[in-house]
Amino acid sequence: MNDNELQNKEVDKQGQKERSKWWILGTIGIFILSKYKAVFALLKSAKFLTPFISMMISVGAYALIFPIQFSIGLVLMIFIHECGHVIAAKRKGLPVSAPLFIPFMGALINMKRHPQDAETEAYIAYGGPLVGTMGAVGTLGLAMYLESSLLVTIAYVGFFINLLNLLPIHPLDGGRISVAVTRWLWLLGLIGGLAVIVWLKSILFFIIWVFFAIDLYQKYVLKKKHADKTLPVTFEFKKPLEPMLQSGMMIPGEAHRREIAFTTYSKLDGTQIVDVHWDMLDLHETIEMPSQALIEKVEVTSFKQKMEESGRYLHLPVVVSAKPFENDTYYEVKPATRWKFGLLYVGLALFLLWMMSIATQLPFFVSR
Repeated sequence: MNDNELQNKEVDKQGQKERSKWWILGTIGIFILSKYKAVFALLKSAKFLTPFISMMISVGAYALIFPIQFSIGLVLMIFIHECGHVIAAKRKGLPVSAPLFIPFMGALINMKRHPQDAETEAYIAYGGPLVGTMGAVGTLGLAMYLESSLLVTIAYVGFFINLLNLLPIHPLDGGRISVAVTRWLWLLGLIGGLAVIVWLKSILFFIIWVFFAIDLYQKYVLKKKHADKTLPVTFEFKKPLEPMLQSGMMIPGEAHRREIAFTTYSKLDGTQIVDVHWDMLDLHETIEMPSQALIEKVEVTSFKQKMEESGRYLHLPVVVSAKPFENDTYYEVKPATRWKFGLLYVGLALFLLWMMSIATQLPFFVSR
């Protein structure tokens, strides 16, 4: 084995170690995100300190792998991208939180009210890559003026981040833009995502892709199978029995079934609520549905008397008969708007590829 082969083998080993670090740190990030939501909820209570603190944590985390100057630049590129979403959301009158940074997973904003149509969703999604690209172009211009290899590398990464976000995969921006162009782009994202996983060798992107594939399967395979089926949703209420007996109320037998009155509505966040009421039993309860549905009937299926420590109670199992509902009007977008968003989508992707090419051709660009 000659010296060149030994050197290449050493580089490969170093690359494997580098990727292992990313996998471990990424897994830790996902674990924190799923298990310690309370920590992020606590952080979000501090309006102004939260973005700064989370940014500093991210800079520190990236600095475990990269030089501190590059880590700061990387986080700033992500920050500019997220600011684009905030600006776009506010232009549409939707309240949003400041960006919250999650090490090795980027950043997110919390929308306090979700878009009511695909056009608005795509508009907000475009804000990130558009403003993020402007930030990267500005950084590249400064890099060319100063002939800075550090700044040109940060600009290149900024272009790459915004290009990656244009992939038509939920929850990336491209996946949200697709709803206003054509949902067939999701299929392209499903296939293209595999190529990106192989190229990047990223376990984080693989996890995103898996969740996206599961979501598509549930949305377009399982829902299609159950589209015309009535799906029961069960709940159980209980009422103190003694006051009913003292008032002389006749309690139906255990096997008795009865339909009860209901009203339904949706909250601003899209959650469907079913209010059930039965005046005879003074029953007025609220049910939160797991998803949007067409309610057919609400029925008490039995009347069970049970003794508990605090006394006797009447247990009322309730079945809500409902059919799955998807608001197809959400995806209704004018053809002219679809073309406009589609051309912008393709144009922005090509522009980012062009800018990445320009960055790599600069004499002071240093590739790793």
